Amino acid sequence: MDILILAVVIAVVVLGALAGLVVGSRRKKQLPPPPPAAPDITAPPAEPHVGDEAETPRDEPRRTIEEVDLPGGGAPTAVEEPPVVEELPPVEIEVPEPTAGRLIRLRARLSRSQNALGKGLLTLLSREHLDEDTWEEIEDTLLTADVGVQPTQELVEGLRERVKVLGTRTPEELRGLLREELLKLVGTDMDRTVRTEPETSKPGIVMVVGVNGTGKTTTTGKLARVLVADGRSVVLGAADTFRAAAADQLQTWGERVGAYTVRGPEGGDPASVAFDAVKEGKEMGSDVVLIDTAGRLHTKTGLMDELGKVKRVVEKHAPLDEVLLVLDATTGQNGLVQARVFAEVVEITGIVLTKLDGTAKGGIVVAVQRELGVPVKLVGLGEGADDLAPFEPEAFVDALIGE
Repeated sequence: MDILILAVVIAVVVLGALAGLVVGSRRKKQLPPPPPAAPDITAPPAEPHVGDEAETPRDEPRRTIEEVDLPGGGAPTAVEEPPVVEELPPVEIEVPEPTAGRLIRLRARLSRSQNALGKGLLTLLSREHLDEDTWEEIEDTLLTADVGVQPTQELVEGLRERVKVLGTRTPEELRGLLREELLKLVGTDMDRTVRTEPETSKPGIVMVVGVNGTGKTTTTGKLARVLVADGRSVVLGAADTFRAAAADQLQTWGERVGAYTVRGPEGGDPASVAFDAVKEGKEMGSDVVLIDTAGRLHTKTGLMDELGKVKRVVEKHAPLDEVLLVLDATTGQNGLVQARVFAEVVEITGIVLTKLDGTAKGGIVVAVQRELGVPVKLVGLGEGADDLAPFEPEAFVDALIGE
């Protein structure tokens, strides 16, 4: 019995010892390391410490900046190209109609105009008895046509003498008689050439003056077309600085025929613009410089003095070859008043009559020539670009008396 108890005790001790060994071995066994923590993307990258060696570069080809993705993983943003500016087509240069061709057309147009002056005179002269009352009517007809008092008296006296000698008067004889007397008044021996070729050196300098509304700026542009048609190179001076529209209009005329326009700021000094235009014309070797001046009312003394200043400043470069006065043929005697005032400020060398077609005031040609002692050189017979032509006394008189 004692032996059995002893055996049980020994067995228990052995089992206890074995259990202690197992537990001890388990306590000595290391646990596996914990998994690494996720990196904090908000924390700044670790910087190398002093003494750390740089990482050995990788043997990979370098990438260009275009191949490197920007933050965000998106595709590289395309650089916006500047917009393509379309080139405007060049301004088409017009070829003006030659002077000879337009003369034929204008002569026909003037002849077709129903002018009361010539018809009225022929009707009165065709009466069987030319008494004093008839001659007074003839005088009234001439005065109404703005021929002027002195020229009217000369014409009536010449007609009375010729009719008395002639005796019998057929329509053809009367027309021939009236034509001869009118040609005497208009004048066939006056030099009507527009002087644009100086004898010493070019360019020729032409100044255009006149009251606003007479077609002064338009006439300057049309004259440029006449000169270009004759093979001349032209520079335009927009010295009418008080009207921006005048400078724009003149530049448009110039661009159409390839003429260069010199202009200044609105309200600037007209004399300065005129001076620059002549200077530019010399540097460019142009044949002619046309200067369009301000056309203020002739009653404003200060502005008329300014016109005189433009003339003096231009003549510092070279003398003026022409000073053309533009008059509206429909203004009649008021045009004579304008002519007198402008003649006092600048020396007028020629007259341009606009709106001459179909008017009963054609006698202004005689009156203004007699008033200023200078010839009508150019006439405008319409609104077209080429409706400006040299004045022809014979064609004008033939148009007055009709066919």
